[in-house]
Amino acid sequence: MKVFKWLGIVVGVYVVFVLLFESVFLGYYQPSFEDPEGCSSLGEDCGIPMILITTIDDKGQSTDRMVARFVSTDGKIYVSAHHWTRGWYKEAIKNPNVKGEIQGEVKDYVAVPVEGDEFEMVALGFPLPLPAKIMMGFPPKRQILRLDPNVE
Repeated sequence: MKVFKWLGIVVGVYVVFVLLFESVFLGYYQPSFEDPEGCSSLGEDCGIPMILITTIDDKGQSTDRMVARFVSTDGKIYVSAHHWTRGWYKEAIKNPNVKGEIQGEVKDYVAVPVEGDEFEMVALGFPLPLPAKIMMGFPPKRQILRLDPNVE
């Protein structure tokens, strides 16, 4: 019986950790894990490339969300909803005209859902490491958007 008690405590602590990580640390603080200067001492880029996405909800209110961005070899920009919270993704699906800010430069984009072979290519090219999945509480299957430049 003590084993189940300790197992319950461990699971409870893990659930609280995931809730705090997802809602407070990522949701409220929206940190950027990007190092724009790179690791100059190592001579290479470091960190996770980020983009500040601005979506518009049904009421016309804009919402900013800092998310990881992935750039394919052909220069296409992808963003991934791979956390439990996906409000920004749902807003981008309803209103695909979004703004994206990368290192201070704001551009207009059209958010296009990625499926099929393109989804597999991006998911395999930019996998989520196991430690990240553990910290996020093993979220549901990720959803990916391609950000095409809006040429209006």
